[in-house]
Amino acid sequence: MHTAAKPQQVQPVTMYRILFAISLGHFLNDCMQSVVPALFPILEKSMNLNYTQIGWIAFALNMTSSLMQPVFGVVADKRPSPFLLPISMCLSMIGMVGLAVAPNFYFVLASVLFIGFGSAIFHPEGSRVAYMAAGAKRGLAQSIYQVGGNTGQSMAPLFTAFIFIGLGQFGTIWFVLLAGLGVLILYGVSKWYKGEAAVRKHVNKKQASDLAINKEIIFAISLLIFLVFARSWYSAGILNYFQFYAIEKFDLSIKSAQLYVFLFMIMGVFGTFFGGPLADRFGKRNILLFSMLGAVPFTLFLPHASLVLTAPLLILAGFIIQSSFSVTVVYAQELLPGKIGLVSGLIVGLAFGMGAIGAVIFGKLADVYSLQFVMLFCSFLPLLGLLTWLLPSDKRVKEIHEMS
Repeated sequence: MHTAAKPQQVQPVTMYRILFAISLGHFLNDCMQSVVPALFPILEKSMNLNYTQIGWIAFALNMTSSLMQPVFGVVADKRPSPFLLPISMCLSMIGMVGLAVAPNFYFVLASVLFIGFGSAIFHPEGSRVAYMAAGAKRGLAQSIYQVGGNTGQSMAPLFTAFIFIGLGQFGTIWFVLLAGLGVLILYGVSKWYKGEAAVRKHVNKKQASDLAINKEIIFAISLLIFLVFARSWYSAGILNYFQFYAIEKFDLSIKSAQLYVFLFMIMGVFGTFFGGPLADRFGKRNILLFSMLGAVPFTLFLPHASLVLTAPLLILAGFIIQSSFSVTVVYAQELLPGKIGLVSGLIVGLAFGMGAIGAVIFGKLADVYSLQFVMLFCSFLPLLGLLTWLLPSDKRVKEIHEMS
């Protein structure tokens, strides 16, 4: 009798068509988010913004998406809503139109909220799609899904250098076309998702009801969120403020400074992709530890480096520190099986929201002290990776659920 239920407990086929489609949707969603930091150098001059105001814009974007992600994640676990995927892209489209015509700082903030809400809705549902389409290859599937998002995030410097410097703020209107493409792609994914969710409904309920959350799991999830928060703070410092630091220290043009940020971001994409297979071979916790401590020598040296060494240091730091991006999500999913939406909200959402707080704090520190001080502060954050030793090993995670 038990053997009849086993085929429903495992998805044997990896649905690459769906994985690449949701990854493309993730790319387009995060491209919309990347437009915001890409506009910072333009808005700084056209609206005469200070670094604190820039930090508040970053805060509005990330906190909106992050605070709402766990909420939508819990809803997605209880009642999957496939057609929220194209709706999320429609909200981002409204934000793009708003940014294109925003006359002042407060209008920018309002537009950014739409993009944030769109992202908050997309991520939990998108993560569920990636999980359902993974089959037995969860690490690879999560890497494919997250690479789409990280690639979208890495586009910010290129948007600045090749679109907004020439077209200005109104250049944002062209991203309405990308959002429209995203609506079509996510509508197609949502149709597959709806059918698959109906098949798996009773299996997901059983997984959630069988899950016993003890103190060890709560501690591990809390520590994992803190580690992602530290990683997010470092990335927020580079993405939002390194361009201004490079312009000030090395007298670079906006376009040249953006390319250095791009190196960090694009190498993070490669790190995200290779992190999954490396974790399958060496263990998830080991890769989590490596991604933080392995980056320390390069992050510590970066604020003191000459222009010649800056690019290699950004390349190495970006690759290593983001190698645990997809691994973190898979590790959290194994800690909380059956809670895929909640995990996405906590790890990708809430932890990144803490990174948004970092953007505001860094802006204030830059205004009060200097951009050099901000870069020095960021350089020590990966040292918090020492706390990874306190996480349960991959073997221990399995034992916890076998005992429950």
